[in-house]
Amino acid sequence: MKRQPRNQPTMPHVHPHPHVNVSGREDEDYNLKDTSPQLGERWPNNNNGGRGWMSGVGGGEKQHTSTYDLVEQMFYLYVRVVKGKDLPAGAITGSCDPYVEVKLGNYKGRTRQFEKKMNPEWNQVFAFSKDRIQSSILEVFVKDKGMVGRDDYVGRVAFDLNEVPTRVPPDSPLAPQWYRLEDRRGEIMLAVWMGTQADEAFPEAWHSDAASVSGEGVFNIRSKVYVSPKLWYLRVNVIEAQDVIPGDRNRLPEVFVKAQVGSQVLKTKICPTRTTTPLWNEDLVFVVAEPFEEQLIITVEDRLHPSRDEVLGKMSLPLTIFEKRLDHRPVHSRWFSLEKLGFGALEGDRRMEMKFASRIHLRVCLEGGYHVLDESTMYISDQRPTSRQLWKQPIGILEVGILGAQGLLPMKMKDGRGSTDSYCVAKYGQKWVRTRTILDTFSPKWNEQYTWEVYDPCTVITLGVFDNCHLGGNNEKGGRDSRIGKVRIRLSTLEAHRIYTHSYPLLVLHPHGVKKMGELQLAVRFTTLSLASMIHIYGQPLLPKMHYLHPFTVNQIENLRYQAMTIVAMRLGRAEPSLRKEVVEYMLDVDSHMWSMRRSKANFFRIMSLFSGMISMGRWFSDVCHWKNPITTILVHILFLILICYPELILPTLFLYMFLIGLWNYRFRPRHPPHMDTKISWAESVNPDELDEEFDTFPTSRSHDLVRMRYDRLRSVAGRIQTVVGDIATQGERFQSLLSWRDPRATSLFVAFSFGAALVLYATPFRVVALVSGLHCLRHPRFRSKVPSVPSNFFKRLPARTDTLL
Repeated sequence: MKRQPRNQPTMPHVHPHPHVNVSGREDEDYNLKDTSPQLGERWPNNNNGGRGWMSGVGGGEKQHTSTYDLVEQMFYLYVRVVKGKDLPAGAITGSCDPYVEVKLGNYKGRTRQFEKKMNPEWNQVFAFSKDRIQSSILEVFVKDKGMVGRDDYVGRVAFDLNEVPTRVPPDSPLAPQWYRLEDRRGEIMLAVWMGTQADEAFPEAWHSDAASVSGEGVFNIRSKVYVSPKLWYLRVNVIEAQDVIPGDRNRLPEVFVKAQVGSQVLKTKICPTRTTTPLWNEDLVFVVAEPFEEQLIITVEDRLHPSRDEVLGKMSLPLTIFEKRLDHRPVHSRWFSLEKLGFGALEGDRRMEMKFASRIHLRVCLEGGYHVLDESTMYISDQRPTSRQLWKQPIGILEVGILGAQGLLPMKMKDGRGSTDSYCVAKYGQKWVRTRTILDTFSPKWNEQYTWEVYDPCTVITLGVFDNCHLGGNNEKGGRDSRIGKVRIRLSTLEAHRIYTHSYPLLVLHPHGVKKMGELQLAVRFTTLSLASMIHIYGQPLLPKMHYLHPFTVNQIENLRYQAMTIVAMRLGRAEPSLRKEVVEYMLDVDSHMWSMRRSKANFFRIMSLFSGMISMGRWFSDVCHWKNPITTILVHILFLILICYPELILPTLFLYMFLIGLWNYRFRPRHPPHMDTKISWAESVNPDELDEEFDTFPTSRSHDLVRMRYDRLRSVAGRIQTVVGDIATQGERFQSLLSWRDPRATSLFVAFSFGAALVLYATPFRVVALVSGLHCLRHPRFRSKVPSVPSNFFKRLPARTDTLL
């Protein structure tokens, strides 16, 4: 269901949610705020009785609705310059070097120039924003590039904006027409129409509000959609080797194998026995991306000294020869001959080398049954396996309207004053989107809408705002795009078919403390395609089955994730325009594993917040025991005696209470998605010394080598402790979310289960329930599955407060 547009003010009206910061005073700067943008406005009809666009907008004509219903409409005058015909030659040169200049008021757009061509083809589109139109006449000039910087006038075509037609997608594009140049010989093919940002020509058009950008900077301001490279795990099982002959024939080698793919290098352990036929049977796992450009390089080396190794054999294999595996069934192993280095200078020796070459036994495959993690599992946006054959049907559609931002801070100096050239990046699944760059404003209006298919509601979309430092200026060459802020939204916290319009604070932690960089205005809608599929997904494993049948170690997961992030950043950096490395790393939380005293304190107080409820219950029970309230104590005694006499009522009563509590909490369910919380993140009251530690380099840049070594070791260990503490807090918070309606579907399922369990347990003898439960828990391993159970999968999908951590 689509929300009908309402009569609302032009500027979004903000309704902040009250919030009290650590100091106790009311502070609304860090809050999520309700907005009321004009979404899904009516479009003017093309058939407006001959009237132009300027007179037709809002004129009461018959109208129909836009498909871009999550953004505010922005109107543009589009001019498509296709080609010229029979253009006259210059009087002096005898040839024509034509280009076209499109002028509307003070705005001028120019096509590329052709040399000595009477029939040029430009095929360029110009877009002039309605808000900045200063004239009612559009002029299109054809000019000839002069010899000394003075261009000759060839011809002109003029249009009255009141006569320009309006085109509304999905109507077909407007057909261009030939126009004869005024008072001159020659013709030019043009198409002029009025439209919105929903027009197909919008992304590639030259924009009047970016007229100051030239050269390569033009490509860096356009909106683009990117797709992450298809990532695979490459598993190299090093089994054994034969005829490994060391350089010194008088000793037996200490052999190990080194495998390299691109910049990734892994080694096996040294074979425990000194022999020329070593045995390892170790797995080395790499991350590779399609198309497979790198090769697998295998070297067999001999450990001569702790700091010196000798290469005994080497080979290079293309990744395309290896089998793609979709499940856990083993693939065939193969023997490969190694090329011996420093041997075989003579032709006869080469024949001996090939005849008596060392061989290595490998089992290599590309794993298609895993999901290659390139983002933190806490903020994962995709759990599908690599192989498309294993994908299931989508269960929903996510639509996001990136409206604009307000209150951005100056990020750089331009012409002696602060300036910000901002753009927004959104990442969900394999699809990245980048809005166009709005130049030199602290309140940009993008109004771009994007859509993603959703395969699992327990996923997170990440949006980041950045300052573009690659617009072609001299002071911006070689710079890095500055981060302005980031927003995360967990889809499971959104009600289906509802449009959420909020203004999200963009919070960034600086060495001097937390700082609000502005606000990002979004319109979000999550549409479910099948309620049955949505309910079914809550009982499924979070990751593909291969992650549970053949799991990776914690160290492997971290190392592989880092390699995956590096590959994604490199591949997206090769696009045009590139999505830069610093942007990709910020969106993927590349430094999330680093030690931080602030994060550790935040996780500690999350645990204390969970235990506070148990402590309160303990105090209440102590008060009951001490007869602080005689009436309460008497009621507890009565309940206790009833449960002793009828023990079969214990579990039904417990589930019934949870059912009633869930219904009661429905009145207080959250009305807006979670956002960055500076209180939970412990960012408002962090000490300067702790901030200095958090922003310190790794390894540390502080003086004294011994202190540096101990300090780095402490940070490394504390980082692991921080992760464990955060995981414990996450599990506890998932229990809290069962009845909090943070995930409306999960709470609905649990409340319904509680009610059903209460009815079943009322009718079933307690002894039978206890017997069945005990036998189920003590069942033989033969009857156990390696795949997690449905309750375990349901629990792991519940949201935690990790989404609100900064």
